[in-house]
Amino acid sequence: MTYKGCLLAVKDIVASKYFYEKVLHQNAVMDIGVHVAFEGFSLQQGYAELVEVAVNSVKERSHNFQLYFEVEDLDKVYAEMKSISDLHWLHEIREYPWGQRDIRVYDPDNHIVEIAEDMNTVINRFLNQGMSLEEIAKRTMFPLEVVKQCASCF
Repeated sequence: MTYKGCLLAVKDIVASKYFYEKVLHQNAVMDIGVHVAFEGFSLQQGYAELVEVAVNSVKERSHNFQLYFEVEDLDKVYAEMKSISDLHWLHEIREYPWGQRDIRVYDPDNHIVEIAEDMNTVINRFLNQGMSLEEIAKRTMFPLEVVKQCASCF
């Protein structure tokens, strides 16, 4: 068995495709109209009918699933996304105890989309702040060897 990704049920494939391509800069690898595949996930319009379940059983804002993306420059992405007037935010920039920062928005069908700093960026930020490798390992909860490996890339 090979995992191939997840599929999001969407109401309007055009609006959803626009969001993922233009707002999140994802590239469609296959587009057959009501089904659009990106790297790691797909969108499907008419999902309930396709799998023969009640249309009203497809829930919005269930808050039990999210798509997760990582970026090197969260501030740049945040500024770009703040310029989009009709974007619905779950929360703006937030920093977690391990040092990673993220934002969360809703896509056109109210699926949660998280965009977070990649952990190499977090480790680099901590190095630039003068933290020792041991302090970074403790803060990020990463093994010291992983922190050393990440630090050697900068």
